[in-house]
Amino acid sequence: MNTRIIMLDESNLDTSVIEEAGKVIREGGLVAFPTETVYGLGANALSNDAVKKIFEAKGRPQDNPLIVHISDIGEIKALVAEVPDIAERFMKRFWPGPMTVILPKSSIIPDATSAGLPSVGIRMPSNVIARALITAAGVPIAAPSANISGRPSPTDVQRCIEDLDGRVDYILGGEMSDIGLESTVIDCTVKPTCVLRPGGITLEMLKEVDPDTYIDPAIMRKPGEDFKPKAPGMKYRHYAPKAPVKIVQGDLKKTIAKINEMVQNYIDGNKVVGIMATDETKDFYPRGVVISLGSRKNMINISQSLFETLRSFDDKKVDVIISESFEEKGVGVAIMNRLNKSAAFDIIKV
Repeated sequence: MNTRIIMLDESNLDTSVIEEAGKVIREGGLVAFPTETVYGLGANALSNDAVKKIFEAKGRPQDNPLIVHISDIGEIKALVAEVPDIAERFMKRFWPGPMTVILPKSSIIPDATSAGLPSVGIRMPSNVIARALITAAGVPIAAPSANISGRPSPTDVQRCIEDLDGRVDYILGGEMSDIGLESTVIDCTVKPTCVLRPGGITLEMLKEVDPDTYIDPAIMRKPGEDFKPKAPGMKYRHYAPKAPVKIVQGDLKKTIAKINEMVQNYIDGNKVVGIMATDETKDFYPRGVVISLGSRKNMINISQSLFETLRSFDDKKVDVIISESFEEKGVGVAIMNRLNKSAAFDIIKV
């Protein structure tokens, strides 16, 4: 397949390109595009055949549901069987933005989109290119992250090109993703409402709307083989670079000492070791390939750089990656959720 790659200026959109890409979606093709969370790979959410192309392009398991993206809140009515009051309150507060709401699906949502579930996740992104593309397509867009399944999600168009050039019809490039982690997924088909995937909209923020909202404890532990995911990213190993990832968790001074010990052991075994550090700790690692995620005082910066850092270690051809851990508070919950999955829950506690 010949993939057309076009860079767009978010402050001055080329409407002819957007219209052409929208037509590709409408007619059953695939378009990768930027959002404020990560880059997405889009297809017509109402077409079984189009959606199946997403799974083929990504190598994605077909029991992993997709999120349906809309450009206007009024579009949701045709896609779901009902919108509970609590869902309306969440949407009013956080849309457009990085929040996906799970609701009972209507009959027009094909099983390929919902992975056979009776529910569907809906999101209205804030990114101007994403919203313009959905409007131009004239149909809702099903879109997981625009990468090969299991790899770190792309926050830069170059990573989309690495994974999907030759696999999709269009790649639209914009700026780096603002948040760097996929959307928060909240299940509004249950009471109380339950977070199935943490993201930039934190539990603390959601509790301001519904104090009873809680995070499903299953998302922070390794799922069993018979687990059927209700939201993307719940079951399979995700966000994984080519090298295995190990997380050291505990007191920061003990963490640094343990990582240095592990690094020395790997180097003695002729291994190239990557270290995911922070601005506060990077100078304490005299050996290994050290990359700082940013300051621990700014967890949003760490979330923005997490996936790109994991991919950067692929570029540097390291044999193993060792990461510090982060406090599971605020966006730190989402960061650790992604790190745990990238490491397949290989965690060393100190």
